[in-house]
Amino acid sequence: MTKTTKTLYEQDYGLWAEQMADLIAAGRFGELDIENLVEEVRDLSKRERDRLLSSLRLIVHHLLKWDHQPQKRSRSWSGTIQRERANISLYLEDSPSLKRYLVDEWLHKIYVVACADAFKETGLQFPEVCPYEIKDVLVRDICF
Repeated sequence: MTKTTKTLYEQDYGLWAEQMADLIAAGRFGELDIENLVEEVRDLSKRERDRLLSSLRLIVHHLLKWDHQPQKRSRSWSGTIQRERANISLYLEDSPSLKRYLVDEWLHKIYVVACADAFKETGLQFPEVCPYEIKDVLVRDICF
């Protein structure tokens, strides 16, 4: 890795990424910016996980509103739940290893944030302990 490459990573990420791809394709491995490549590959995994957990959080947020404000149920809430479930299916299709995050332990972690989001929006108090199991979040029927 040259000083120029490191500077390029810091100043123009897109160009840096293109150059790294070109170097890999050309088999010029000695010229790669290994330190930053390793960081980027690790970040890819984290981004996929975060995307999945964000969808899970949105579903829980909307399920809380759905269950605690039945008079305000809307197609929008139902649509958000269905859309995020579809997103999760797509994420799992692309990266089956993400299933390891679809467990009650992760659900309880994101519940705290989803609960706070729902409180800010509604002013309602929600249970301190997550009332859902992961299967409820992923497949429970929501009819509007």
